[in-house]
Amino acid sequence: MEEIELYLDDAKDTMERALKHLTIELVKIRAGKASAQMLDGIMIEYYGVMSPLGNVAGVSTPDARTIAVKPFDRKMIADVEKAIRNSNVGLAPMNDGETIRLSVPMLTEERRRDLVKRVKQEVETAKVNVRNIRQDVNASIRKLTKEGVSEDDVKKGEERAQKITDSYTAKIEGIFAAKEKDIMEV
Repeated sequence: MEEIELYLDDAKDTMERALKHLTIELVKIRAGKASAQMLDGIMIEYYGVMSPLGNVAGVSTPDARTIAVKPFDRKMIADVEKAIRNSNVGLAPMNDGETIRLSVPMLTEERRRDLVKRVKQEVETAKVNVRNIRQDVNASIRKLTKEGVSEDDVKKGEERAQKITDSYTAKIEGIFAAKEKDIMEV
């Protein structure tokens, strides 16, 4: 029974990582409000090394519709602006010589629906990952019967794995509902 507990604990950890990955991906999907995390994936060459934007510039949101990016080194402003333009964030940078400002436009109803579809895709991917984790754990638990673990214990382990899966699926649904509400809110 102890081996089953180890498999279940490992499954919880892996499902938790899948949940964290989902939240990171959903932060990148903008809901019409400015967020510094919208620029998280942008990399800039800084003295020959590719560095995340946050390592070469301060990123802030002075208001709900604006993102301000202030490079730590003024000479980097053109490179930072170019990297933002080349990224797929869909925002046009405006450079005033010291700070780059990104204006986040209001979302149209059609664009909001498209964003909800993208969120649904991410949520479905997370659910599939959680179910795959459950399948892997169940397969590992079933193999324990060859090592002398009783079938009743295996059955109980599989039931617990299903309960864990159901709880993470419910958490994913809750995250989806909150993000959908955030996107559709005008």
